[in-house]
Amino acid sequence: MTPREKIVALHRAGDLAAAVPLYGDWLARNPGDAGMWSNLGAALRKSGRLEQALRAHRRAQALAGPRDAQVLANLANVLADLGENREAIALRRRLLELQGPDPMTEAMIGKALRADGRAPAAVDWLRGALTRHPGHVEIRLQLALALLAAGRWAEGFDAFGMRWESGELTPRRMSMPKWDGAPLDGRSLLVMPEQGFGDSIAFARFLPVARDLGASRVILAARPPLLRLLQAVQGADLVCPEAEARGDLWCDLMDLPAHGFARDAAVPPPTRLAVPEDSRARARAVTAPYRDRLRVGVVWSGSPSFRANAARSFSHERFLPLADIPGVQLFSLYKGPALAPYRADGSAAFIIDACGSDRDFADCAAMMEEMDLIVTSDTVTAHLAGSLGRPVWTLLHWDAFWLWGRGSERTAWYPSMRLIRQTRPHDWSDVFEAVARDLAALAGEKRR
Repeated sequence: MTPREKIVALHRAGDLAAAVPLYGDWLARNPGDAGMWSNLGAALRKSGRLEQALRAHRRAQALAGPRDAQVLANLANVLADLGENREAIALRRRLLELQGPDPMTEAMIGKALRADGRAPAAVDWLRGALTRHPGHVEIRLQLALALLAAGRWAEGFDAFGMRWESGELTPRRMSMPKWDGAPLDGRSLLVMPEQGFGDSIAFARFLPVARDLGASRVILAARPPLLRLLQAVQGADLVCPEAEARGDLWCDLMDLPAHGFARDAAVPPPTRLAVPEDSRARARAVTAPYRDRLRVGVVWSGSPSFRANAARSFSHERFLPLADIPGVQLFSLYKGPALAPYRADGSAAFIIDACGSDRDFADCAAMMEEMDLIVTSDTVTAHLAGSLGRPVWTLLHWDAFWLWGRGSERTAWYPSMRLIRQTRPHDWSDVFEAVARDLAALAGEKRR
């Protein structure tokens, strides 16, 4: 095996920490090796170093010229990651000219059109792609997401049933038959939770649909952090742990919205939640010394296991300047691994840790009831605050969750929510300038 082959083998084995320095050594001696520049860019992209990856891919393109398909594909991938969707689309169209029809390239053009805010164009493109590549899983997934992003809820949720075929989710193994959407005719229906806690809170509002379709009994399975919170949810006869849940038939929670929107195009009111009194007493004790302040709950990260968490999250340090606004007291509503750096750098002196020891989301909900405002990244706390009807500012990255649509500051899904969006991909500066300005105005009104 040659030295060049050894570097590529390390890369393919996933040992990027070893491969990247060796790419650097190789390219210092062989600066005209377009393939290795492209490989370095791919390794840097996988490591999350997108700007550096783009730099490497630009070198590769300059050396390889306009007809090297692999170099063009790698460059298009990192451009899309950086929000440079129009150039990414142009490169992928060039790939189709060079290589002919290709389902993954066509799927990624649709994805980039959606990310660029052109959901209707994405739908049209992907429908055409599906005629050329019938049944292709990635095209079907991107079409479902484009329909949802376009607000075509009935079609989008119906199409989104294919998410279990995408390879990103493990299909469930259940001991009872899966509901096929036919009238339930007096049978009981077990509704299984979705993958994210936020999804479970957001879409539990559709449980009454099962009763409308003839279910004699609706059982909602919930994971422990949501069990107490969901006890009052409308449309469920029983909310219980997954291990105890039984029914004549079963479905996934996000199978219900397609049926709901087929009957009524309006978005239903948010999920009704239960906040136990012991949680409220605990929250009142934490906030009691700050009754004269504008109490603002903040969250800066979602679950690190979510693959797009880096794009939607930011450092807790972004919130620290808000702690200097006269009359404002910040409270962290976050629980998770990102507490370690927040505690280590002394930020907990300025942003009070209100939820780091929470038992579950019912405790977090009680703390939200004590807040005048919640400011959060796009994670479960946004759905929790919106369902409680609390004033909440949700801070969105450039390619946010399809539920939030595009452009508007308001959403029919949560009437109490304001959406504040990045104006440039991966740049939170304008978002936090708006938050600081408007929070200072709120604090000034409270002092008057």
